[in-house]
Amino acid sequence: MTSEVIIDVQPKDISIALLEDKQLVEYQQEQRTASFSVGNIYVAKVKKLMPGLNACFVDVGAERVAFLHYLDLGTQFYSYEKYLKQVVSDRKKLYPIQKASIQPELKKDGSIANTLKVGQEILVQIVKEPINTKGPRLTCELSFAGRYLVLIPFEDSVSVSTKIKKGEERSRLKQLIQSIKPKNFGVIVRTVAEGKRAAELDAELKILLKRWEDVISKVQKTTERPQLCFEEESRAVALLRDLFNPTYDGIHVNDSGIYDEIKNYLGLIAPDKKDIVKLYNGTVPIFDNFDVTKQLKSGFGKTVNYKHGAYLIIEHTEAMHVVDVNSGTRIKKENSQETNALETNLGAADELARQLRLRDMGGIIIVDFIDMKLPEDRQLLYERMCKNMQKDRAKHNILPLSKFGLMQITRQRVRPAMSVNVDELCPTCFGKGTIKSSILFTDTLESKIDTLVHKIGMRKFYLHVHPYVAAFINQGLFSLKLKWQIKYGFGINIVSSQKLAFLQYEFYDANRQYIDMKEEIETK
Repeated sequence: MTSEVIIDVQPKDISIALLEDKQLVEYQQEQRTASFSVGNIYVAKVKKLMPGLNACFVDVGAERVAFLHYLDLGTQFYSYEKYLKQVVSDRKKLYPIQKASIQPELKKDGSIANTLKVGQEILVQIVKEPINTKGPRLTCELSFAGRYLVLIPFEDSVSVSTKIKKGEERSRLKQLIQSIKPKNFGVIVRTVAEGKRAAELDAELKILLKRWEDVISKVQKTTERPQLCFEEESRAVALLRDLFNPTYDGIHVNDSGIYDEIKNYLGLIAPDKKDIVKLYNGTVPIFDNFDVTKQLKSGFGKTVNYKHGAYLIIEHTEAMHVVDVNSGTRIKKENSQETNALETNLGAADELARQLRLRDMGGIIIVDFIDMKLPEDRQLLYERMCKNMQKDRAKHNILPLSKFGLMQITRQRVRPAMSVNVDELCPTCFGKGTIKSSILFTDTLESKIDTLVHKIGMRKFYLHVHPYVAAFINQGLFSLKLKWQIKYGFGINIVSSQKLAFLQYEFYDANRQYIDMKEEIETK
């Protein structure tokens, strides 16, 4: 199986696509100015206590207050509380955590009202991003995740991933980490640490310790509250940290800054794989070049087609996701009804497992498969779904088919489900329903080119248009493109872009920065 990561960096957002055998299986898009990110650490203030929920609302300096439950304070909350007071009491000399005394553990049956007070300063970490009307979810049990290890302050235990089965390797890793970890720190050894040398693990442990020291230094030196103390790595690097494996064939990125960032990160965790990072400089948009755009258009939306005319209908509600399986035109006359139902359901199980990863759907998912009478067929479908979900990194649980033919799946949700709108609002009428005659579209483009060349003085630029329009502009020996180049200069470049609607266009300068040439008056 070949795996490739494609990263599309735009001025406003960054999109990351994971391809397995050229098929899109994971997709993430994030605004570059996003306020929240899972893993960020704040020194924040308690804003309001909610004794009825045994929880509180915390101000982390954003529009929406965050939610912190009593049980998420963590067993070592009193140790954090005392250490925080010691750190802020002396702004010149940092009190080392190794000298901190471990306080009694927080009782599980305690009350938030007896533990916190309004205005109190606490260290918190985001564990779940805002979803719908809910603010971010917080925890006071801080952790710093690396490629091989997870560092946990004020713990003293070493845990090894249960996915590492060999007893000798588990013992080796546990003894090794016990010998190198400092006092008052706990460590979780991740699955990918299996077989790694002591030098590699020690190097990463030092990096994670440096992050903790940076957090505490910022808490000590700044008086502003709330304050961001640690920002999770960029989405590109964070995704690679969790996803990366030595079988990757290529990581393609169209931004030199992100390219350097990823290359430096791979230099730390896998120096021999640095060469698989490639900077994309093609004129065609990077997602179009790797056939990602087309898969996004067909993979999202309410209806998703899969093998031989069958399709899924996926509905999102506040409480859950509902999936309906339909055979459509997929009927083989030589097969019985039961056989047709089984084949359709097995295909649906394959596509659904991909859709869960692709859309990052979480919470409760109810799937209405086509009814099957034979118990062995129902068991086969359940086993197929379990096998397909083994590649999914998110924690999940799958129940066998109920007597109504429904399968219940729960999947960990830490951020909103990915939604890509595949319906295209007419970009030329701005939703008004009337546009200029389409035969005059090229005249509009020429007027924009004239403005860029003669009024703005731009000599080199890129015009992105729909593939059909690009074909029309480029057709013939004496094409429209050639006429424009003769009239306005040979710095005009026509680029075919699959993401654009039929009469949509975008201009970019020589540095690939977007130029806004849209005027709503065009539609009048």
